[in-house]
Amino acid sequence: MAAKTPSRAPGRFKVLAPPAPNRRRLPDWFKVKHRLDSNYEDVRRIIKKSGLHTVCSEANCPNIRECWKNRTATFMILGDVCTRGCTFCDVMKGRPTTTDWAEPARVADAALELGLKYVVVTSVDRDDMSDGGAEMFARTIRALKHRIPDIEVEVLIPDFQGDPRALETVIEAGPDVLNHNMETVSRLYSTVRRGAKYRQSLELLSMARSIDRHLTTKSGLMVGLGESMRELLHTMADIRHTGCDLLTIGQYLSPSTDHHPVIQFYLPRTFERLGRYGHALGFRNVFSGPMVRSSYHAFEER
Repeated sequence: MAAKTPSRAPGRFKVLAPPAPNRRRLPDWFKVKHRLDSNYEDVRRIIKKSGLHTVCSEANCPNIRECWKNRTATFMILGDVCTRGCTFCDVMKGRPTTTDWAEPARVADAALELGLKYVVVTSVDRDDMSDGGAEMFARTIRALKHRIPDIEVEVLIPDFQGDPRALETVIEAGPDVLNHNMETVSRLYSTVRRGAKYRQSLELLSMARSIDRHLTTKSGLMVGLGESMRELLHTMADIRHTGCDLLTIGQYLSPSTDHHPVIQFYLPRTFERLGRYGHALGFRNVFSGPMVRSSYHAFEER
């Protein structure tokens, strides 16, 4: 059921944070150090041995040291070449040449060796495939459930170009959480999320709810791309109106000077207020903070 939009956001949003004078200089609240340890090296060894990709390394995630230290990783299936040209993302762009149908079994074996009870699986966009890669998601979910019967699986899926049959293929495989990130506000889609459509992504979240009303759905937003606070709050309400259960909100960090610049850094207290607003909208849980990413501490978010 769609939630009513609160008449006003809790707290004040007048001051977000200083503008970003230097996109490569991080505010003090980002300066968190995590030492490398045996767990980190073990995860790296297992991933390399399995011939797998992770969004942690391919997308240059700032949380990689912490997550791998805790023996968690987000598997990225369908290769490491994306057919989209999103300007916020550091994954390689181009036209994939192969599809490795043995990949699901290797993901399951790696998850077993890592001792995972909760696993996140995502992918590059594969617009070159008729189903956008939905069948590979389904095979990976089934392989994980077969290999580790008590595991919970979260899938972070692309938009499948709005194809309901592709979405049904994934949901019928039985994921525990279905995540599709909106990423940003409608106005910025043409420059930030090229190839995607704002309304199409909202409709995908709504379709997931109509296909399986018991399925937990999730989405994520980045901030600091140039959105206004009004646009951001409106987008949060749009996501909630799809029936979405969980929401993550994190600070965008530009991977390089060739990517979309950071326009603004949000203050930690602004993230706290956004979290309160999300709860007021009716989300079951909202994870909002500078370092939050869509799969960061995912096992704690349900």
